[in-house]
Amino acid sequence: MSKSLYVGNLPWAATEAEVRDLFSAHGEVLSVKLITDRETGRARGFGFVEMENSAAGAAIEALDNYSFGGRNLKVNEARPREERPARY
Repeated sequence: MSKSLYVGNLPWAATEAEVRDLFSAHGEVLSVKLITDRETGRARGFGFVEMENSAAGAAIEALDNYSFGGRNLKVNEARPREERPARY
């Protein structure tokens, strides 16, 4: 089983490889997805890291409020995406 972790307050210049390296110190990282703005393609400052269940708790404990690139990360278990009304 795996868990998806929300990672907020990322530096704009952070790359998926840097985030993977940071989290892999606490267990196997299955995937990293940094969210970008659809129109500009620029980073939005948050993303998701998927890890094994056993490692996810340790990563949250170690990296929540951790200073990364001059910013304190916000790390917690990702909640399921809420349905959003259709945009017209």
